[in-house]
Amino acid sequence: MVSADESRRLRVAVLLSGSGRTLENLLTHRERGVLEIDIPVVISSRRNVRGVEVAKNAGIITHVVTRRDAPTAEAMSARIVAHLAPQGIDLILLAGFLSQLEILPAWEGRVMNVHPSLLPLFGGRGLFGTRVHEAVLASGMKVTGCTVHFVNADYDAGPIVLQRCVAVEEDDTPESLGARVFAAECQAYPEAIRLFAANRLVIEGSRVRILP
Repeated sequence: MVSADESRRLRVAVLLSGSGRTLENLLTHRERGVLEIDIPVVISSRRNVRGVEVAKNAGIITHVVTRRDAPTAEAMSARIVAHLAPQGIDLILLAGFLSQLEILPAWEGRVMNVHPSLLPLFGGRGLFGTRVHEAVLASGMKVTGCTVHFVNADYDAGPIVLQRCVAVEEDDTPESLGARVFAAECQAYPEAIRLFAANRLVIEGSRVRILP
């Protein structure tokens, strides 16, 4: 990997496993001129998902690496390294990527994820998508939200970059709550990427300090 610098746009890789909504959001922000990134490559852990079509339709080089192809975190990361190496990637973005990775030394502080809750609440293995919103509603929480964080070896446990809060309404369903949380994600993830591109994020132990 190479470090981001001011002479070119940030080059990001997007890893996904599903619908590609987050990828679409990033592309929309880029097209509007409010997110200065290039997305030269997308990797999916599933073949027949909409996200693969979104990437291909956008003219992005797209690879599929399934759990059958790479059954361990180490094997998955090795396959991904091979696909990313020619692309000069500055930042890896997880966008609903459901396979665990081994965070290699060269990747530390260069892999981000967005999770649909206020971590450390409602995170960890098996808690993703609608399952998160079901758990929030079952808990009786009055507020939830989303979290952008750097990825480490544990599920949803890396240093938090930023969070956005979303109120839980009395008549919410997992779907209605999920829609509002995703709307918050659509703003939070690009903002975290802009902070990274501006070299304003400093990881200090388990915390992230945002420079002025």
